[in-house]
Amino acid sequence: MVGRSSYRDRVSAPARPGRTSAPPAWAADALLPGYLAAPLGPATLVRPEREPDDVRGVVLHLHGYNDYFFQTHLVDALADAGFACWAVDLRRAGRSLLRDDEGLPAHWTALLPEFWADLDAAVAAVREAYPGLPLAVHAHSTGGLTAATWAHARGVAGPDALVLDSPFLDLDGSWLARAVRTGLLEVLGRTRPLAVVSTHPSVYATYQHVDNGGRWDFDTRLKRPEGQPARAAWLRTVRQGQLRVARGLRIACPVLVGRAAASGPDSVDNPLLDAQDTVLDTVRIGHLAPRLGADVTQLVVDGGVHDLMLSAEGPRAQYLAGVTGFLDRSLRGVR
Repeated sequence: MVGRSSYRDRVSAPARPGRTSAPPAWAADALLPGYLAAPLGPATLVRPEREPDDVRGVVLHLHGYNDYFFQTHLVDALADAGFACWAVDLRRAGRSLLRDDEGLPAHWTALLPEFWADLDAAVAAVREAYPGLPLAVHAHSTGGLTAATWAHARGVAGPDALVLDSPFLDLDGSWLARAVRTGLLEVLGRTRPLAVVSTHPSVYATYQHVDNGGRWDFDTRLKRPEGQPARAAWLRTVRQGQLRVARGLRIACPVLVGRAAASGPDSVDNPLLDAQDTVLDTVRIGHLAPRLGADVTQLVVDGGVHDLMLSAEGPRAQYLAGVTGFLDRSLRGVR
C-alpha cells in the first residue's frame, strides 16, 4: 500500500515526557487581549491570563491548516466546566509565523511526525503546569489527523482523552480518484516537494470573517480567506497519515469525533454555506472514525460548519456541550 514504508510509527516517547528546556517565557499575546503567549522551540504556546478555579483537567487545543488559535469561546466553555485550556500554534503556523522565518512555506512539512515534536513539547509544558491532572487534546481538521497519528504512536504516554473536530481523515472523491491522486502525490512529493498542487480561495473562511458579515474576527494573515497553497510533500505526508488511519489505529484513550451532519460545495452560491462542512466529506469522516481505536464516540452536529466551533449559535452550543460532556465522562477519576 502506498505510504506503508515511508510513513512509520517510529517516533516514541517516555511514559510521561519531562521538560528538557526552560519554563515558558510568557508575555502578553499580541493577538488576543487577556492571553499570554510563549515560544516553545519553533512553535508557540498560548493560554489565558486567568485560569478557572478548582481545575479538574486541562485541554490542549491544536489548530488546522491555514489556521491558528483564536477561538476563545472554547476556552470559556471549558473553564465553565472546570477545565483549563491552552493552545499550541505549530511551527510555520499562526503566531510562530510572526516570530520566525525559516524560509519555508507556511504550514509546510515533508513529514507529519515533525509536528509531533511540537505536540510533545506542548504536552510536557501543560503537564508540568498541572501535575497529576488528566490531559485531553482537542484538534481540528489537519490538526486532527496530526493528533490522531501522534496519539497512536505515543500509546499510554499520550493524552487521557482526544477530541477531533472535523478531522481530515481522507481525501474527497471516488475510490478511483483518491487512488490516482495518492499515486501522483507519492511521486510528486518526492521529486518536487514544494510544488503547489492546490490553491484556491476559501469561501468558507471569507464568509466567516466579521468584515464580510461573519461572526468571527480573526487575523487574515494567519487564517487567509484567499487560501493557503497546498504543496506536494505536505499533501503526500498527509495522505500517508490518512492511509495509516485507514489501516486502523490503536489510540489508547477515549476519542470523540465531531462532524457536521452534511457536506456541501465551498461556493458563494451555496445557500447552506453556514450550515454545512464545505471543506471535507463528513460521510468519509464517519466511515473512518471507528478505525481510530477501541473507544470512539461520534458527535454529529446538525447545521455545523467545517470548524464546528465556528458554527452558528445553536450548532456551536451543541458541539461544545458534547465536548464538555465527553470530557466529564472520560476524565473523571483519571490521575
